[in-house]
Amino acid sequence: MLSNPLRQIEQRLFDRQTASRWITPLRYLYALLHDLLRGELTLRAMSLVYTTLLSIVPLLALSFSVLKGLGYHHTLEPVIYRFLEPIGDKATTLTQQTMEFIDKIRGGVLGSLGLVFLLYTSVSMIQKIEESFNFVWRVKEPRSFGRRVSEYISVLLIGPGLIVAALGLLATVHDQSVVRAIAGIAPFGTLLLWLSKATPYLLVVGVFTFLYAFVPNTKVRLRPALIGGVIAGLLWTASGALFASFFGGTSGTLLIYAGFAIVILALIWLYLSWLILLVGAQLAFYIQQPHCLLPHASTPHLTPSLAERLGLSIMYLLGREFAKGGSEPRERFTLNALAEKLFLAGGTLEPVVTRLLQADILAIAEDESLLPGRDLDAITLADIFDAVRNSPDTLAAAHSILIADALVRQTEEQLRSILKTKSLKQWLSETSAVSTAPAK
Repeated sequence: MLSNPLRQIEQRLFDRQTASRWITPLRYLYALLHDLLRGELTLRAMSLVYTTLLSIVPLLALSFSVLKGLGYHHTLEPVIYRFLEPIGDKATTLTQQTMEFIDKIRGGVLGSLGLVFLLYTSVSMIQKIEESFNFVWRVKEPRSFGRRVSEYISVLLIGPGLIVAALGLLATVHDQSVVRAIAGIAPFGTLLLWLSKATPYLLVVGVFTFLYAFVPNTKVRLRPALIGGVIAGLLWTASGALFASFFGGTSGTLLIYAGFAIVILALIWLYLSWLILLVGAQLAFYIQQPHCLLPHASTPHLTPSLAERLGLSIMYLLGREFAKGGSEPRERFTLNALAEKLFLAGGTLEPVVTRLLQADILAIAEDESLLPGRDLDAITLADIFDAVRNSPDTLAAAHSILIADALVRQTEEQLRSILKTKSLKQWLSETSAVSTAPAK
C-alpha cells in the first residue's frame, strides 16, 4: 500500500484533467523510479552481470572470429577500451588481456566441441538479455528456437562487422582532402571537431537503439527505441564520467582489496551498465505504451468477467480480419500485437489465448501470428465463453452447497442457450459497423 504522501503525488501526476508540458516528463520519471524501487530491474541487472561473467569470453571470441579472419579484429580494440575506460588505469590492462586472448584463438585448436560450446554460451547470453527485455515489455512469449538461433548468430557475426565498417568509414572521411580543406574554415572546422568528439557517443546511442528495437519479442517502433537509446546513452556516458572521477579520487580506499580492486571495479561498472540499459528499455516501453505509466495499470487481475470480454475481443479482431478475404489485406496479430491493440500487457492476454488454443478455437501460424482455429461458422459464441470460463485453472477443487451450484448452472445454461445459436461469423456481420475501441 502506498503511504498518503505518495498516493497524493501519484493522484496529482496522473490526474486526467492535468495537462501541461512539464507534467509528462514527471510521469515518466515517477514510473521509472517506482520500477527501480520495486527492485525487479536491479535483480535483472545483477543476473545479467553473472551471465556476462560466464559468457563474455566466448561471446567476444565468436564475434571477433569473423573479424580476425579478415584481419580487422584490432579495429575494435578502442571500442572495448571505451567501455572499460570508467574503471580507470585498469582499463588498459583488461583491454590488453582481452585482445591477447582473442589473438590466441585458433579454429584448429578449438575443435568442433569447443565451437559448439562457444555458440551455446553466446546464444545463452543473448537469450538472457531477451528475457530481461521481454520482462520490461510485459512479453511472456519468447522467440521460437529457430528464430532465436538464426537471429542471434546473425547479430553476433554481422554486428561487429558493421561497427568496424562504421569506424572505417569515419576514418576514411576524415582523411579526405576535401574534408581537410573544409576543416580549415573556422566555423566548419569547429563543427567537424565537435562531430568527431561526439562520434563515440553517437555509436553508443545507435547500439542502444538497435537493442531496444531488435531484442524484445514484440514490435518496437523507431521513435520510442530512439528516445530510449538517447536517454540511456546520455546516462551511460554521464555515469561513466562520475564513476571514473569517484573511484579515481578515492583510489586509496580500494587498497584494501589489493589485487581484487580491478575485479570489484569491473563488476560495479558492469552492473551500472546493465541497469542503465534496462532503464532505457523501460522508458522506451512507457513511451510506446503511455497507458502503462500508472503503476499496476498494465496488469489488471484477470477475473472471469474480464476473461470473457477479452476472449470475445480477441476472436472479434481475428475473425474480422480473417473474414476480409484475399481481396483486402488482412492485419495479422501476434499475442503482443493484440495486447497493444487492447492497451494491455501481453501477460494479461496470455492465459486467455492459451485457453482458446486448448479449445482449438485459435491456431498459431508459422510466423507466430494467431488465426481462428476453425471456420467462423463453426465457432459459436458459447464455444468462446466455455473456453475462457471452464479452463483447468478455474476448475480447482472447491466445496459449495448444492443449491448454489444449481443456481449457477441454471444461469450458465440460460446464457449458453442464447449464445450457442449465434456463430462468430453471424456476430461479425451484425456488428461490422460498431467501434472496436477498448472500453473504458
